[in-house]
Amino acid sequence: MMAAPSPLGRLLRAFSWPELRHHGLRHATAVLAVTLGVALAFSVQLINSSALSEFSAAVRSVNGQADLTLRAASGGFAEALYARVAAHPQVALASPVVEVRTRARRPGQNPAQAVSLQILGLDTLVAAPLAPSLMPRQAPQTEVPAKEAGADDGRFTLLQPDAVSLNAAARRTLGVQAGDVIEVQAGLRWQRLRVVGTVSAGGAALGVMDIAGAQQVFAQFGRLQRLDLKLVDGARPADVRTALDLPPGVSADASEDAGERVSNVSSAYRINLTVLALVALFTGAFLVFSILSLSVAKRQQQFALLGVLGLGARERLQLVLAESALIGVVGSALGLALGTGLAAAALRLLAGDLGGGYFPGIAPTLQWSPGAAALYGGLGIVAALAGGWLPARAAQRLAPAQALKGLGELGGAGRSAWIGPGLLIAGTGMALLPPVGGVPLWAYLAVAAILMGGIACVPAAVGAMLGTLPAPRHPAALLAMERARRMRHTATVAIAGVVASLSLSVALTVMVASFRESVTQWLDVVLPADLYARTATSSDHTDTLNLGPALLDGIRALPGVRRAEGVRVVDLRLDPAQPAIALIARPLADPARDLPLVGQAWPTRALQPGEVGAWVSEAMVDLYGARPGTRLLLPLRAGQPPVATRVLGVWRDYARQQGAVVLTESDYQRLTDDRALNDLALWLTPEARTDVLQTRIRALASQQGLDGALLEFAEPRQIREVTLRIFDRSFAVTYWLQAVAIGIGLFGTAASFSAQVLARRKEFGLLGHLGFTRRQILATVAGEGAALTGVGALLGLGLGVAVSVVLVHVVNPQSFHWTMDLMLPGWRLAALCASVVAAGTLTAWLAGRAAAGHDAVMAVKEDW
Repeated sequence: MMAAPSPLGRLLRAFSWPELRHHGLRHATAVLAVTLGVALAFSVQLINSSALSEFSAAVRSVNGQADLTLRAASGGFAEALYARVAAHPQVALASPVVEVRTRARRPGQNPAQAVSLQILGLDTLVAAPLAPSLMPRQAPQTEVPAKEAGADDGRFTLLQPDAVSLNAAARRTLGVQAGDVIEVQAGLRWQRLRVVGTVSAGGAALGVMDIAGAQQVFAQFGRLQRLDLKLVDGARPADVRTALDLPPGVSADASEDAGERVSNVSSAYRINLTVLALVALFTGAFLVFSILSLSVAKRQQQFALLGVLGLGARERLQLVLAESALIGVVGSALGLALGTGLAAAALRLLAGDLGGGYFPGIAPTLQWSPGAAALYGGLGIVAALAGGWLPARAAQRLAPAQALKGLGELGGAGRSAWIGPGLLIAGTGMALLPPVGGVPLWAYLAVAAILMGGIACVPAAVGAMLGTLPAPRHPAALLAMERARRMRHTATVAIAGVVASLSLSVALTVMVASFRESVTQWLDVVLPADLYARTATSSDHTDTLNLGPALLDGIRALPGVRRAEGVRVVDLRLDPAQPAIALIARPLADPARDLPLVGQAWPTRALQPGEVGAWVSEAMVDLYGARPGTRLLLPLRAGQPPVATRVLGVWRDYARQQGAVVLTESDYQRLTDDRALNDLALWLTPEARTDVLQTRIRALASQQGLDGALLEFAEPRQIREVTLRIFDRSFAVTYWLQAVAIGIGLFGTAASFSAQVLARRKEFGLLGHLGFTRRQILATVAGEGAALTGVGALLGLGLGVAVSVVLVHVVNPQSFHWTMDLMLPGWRLAALCASVVAAGTLTAWLAGRAAAGHDAVMAVKEDW
């Protein structure tokens, strides 16, 4: 016997479609919530994946097709290593590379208009098989200036020491073409180069020179930064690493490891940004819940009639879930389309950088991913189904006979009382667990458990809070208070959106405020001087754009300078799988005063004879286990054994996620013989004027044969303003998400109040027959709204603070390896809560107006 076909399709057409058509705006709002959530998450995924893919391709293009790449832990290594490695029987080809980052401009341009440029010095006779995209193509002879006598008619133009070939990004950024002249910065001097050709490598601005010319221009005589190796067939990279017996401070890694290092260090930022974007989808689920709760409430009698006519409870559940799935499908489809458009616009306008600064200098193209589309489209449908589950259960539990008389109730009291506290306890426990693969997965689950547990505790919290209040004397207020207290299970429907959205908004507000205040305090410690000077705006330029000690000595003798100190910053690779850390050498008279230390530090007297003290950033503790008292090996110079240092303290550093180590200036110079400087810190006399002193310093640089215009000066106030402006711009998306979350929560509250008010028309009619005026009924409804949203605001505030503790003390340290102090912005939190209570009261009053009219009074007759 064949089973009867499911009536679901016919019910969707005959029962659900009229509801959707008559209340299209309301359901469109639910679709919009899902659309925004899917669009934000999908666009962030597309932007990050496109940028990472483009950056990885650019790294592969620059690094070539080498099987192994030899690099020094810091700076470069002696080129004598090249001859030994090239002669190894398992090495088929060895290509030496000089690699520097500098700034470039057209002649006569303001130094402030100079752009970042990576220069590679290659031996083109051996590099072609390994890096074909880096091979210069000489421009037509008519575009190149005539060569001096003996240059063989320009056939060796590409090998001239002042010749450079630029890729498309460099030519576009500099506005030059073959035959033009550019200037590159080496220290405090400009060096002129002729553009004689092009290279096909993509990515950021890049120039290729002959290796001898690059060594001459950037004073890298006898040194290499990289050695690319092609191995003989059958040779295993791991075996070759061992056989080469590399000197200390030189490591061998695969060329693609550079892209993986960027992927690893940016993964926390990308994951956190995706989770933040999913907040809109999370709150959208509550809006779907509210919309469908309203829809089910309005159709109670129709559902009851269907039940009387034979539609079972299971079919009613499936019908409402099908409606929510339809909302999810439409919202997800629109969200994927909108997310694709947002990603394309962001890649065109922002070049793939959403504020993290991990992918500099690239202009990625959109790379659409069917897998990601399926994932985020599925999340949108799941969110809609999750939002429709409780309304579907309400329709399933409906008693048809009772509902036909208008006696049905939304929600129910049958939920286990331990679910809410159990989720809160589980969330607390998960917050204490370590990250999974560097991702704070348990912390994210803890946030979700705390939020869901708090929402599940709404009925008990409403009863507990309202039970402590004295009974009002006014009848309308008494009725509002008693109903809110006794019918508290319906409060979950009414204020779930408020609790969810407000708690997320409070958590984000507290986290951003705590981070901003911690950054401000950190700047106060790391910027103690009156004036700062440097010649590079980025740490990428520290190896080539540095200052000499003679300039510092001259500045100390200038009138108006009370004290002057130099700071040396170099990149140092401790682990080939991790990005290079920053090694900072500076005078340290009192580490407790000069560094923003956290925790207990060891005194310098604890050092054994011959030991070197080091102070590490918080990231070093997580990534390298460099806790106070432990030994940390630093490969300061290639070819020499690593220097054993003793960690004396941990300091807070918000500028370098990959880690940083501070050594005293005297120890660093003694160990490396490096006396170059990157930054100058100047303390001035009271009568000194900064503008006059800057002019004197530039003049002093000119007297020493340097270009004083290359020096950049900044006061602590300016650095602080720029830093905080960048901070606010980076977190601008969180402010927008807060507004979206609050808006969705309030709309859901309005829909929930409307659902409950419409279901209580007979109650209002009875109150009217008992002598209540319309104004008193509206006051009762508004009082209920004020009571419930007031409790919801307090719950949202408490949950938000709890979630912010997890974000500040768990998510941030596990993601970015730095800590911060929790700071509660009282007035902003109070304003958030007050606005929610006021809006909730207003929406309840507006919902009451629609139900407390003549129809409500006449509805009482339906029971007779």
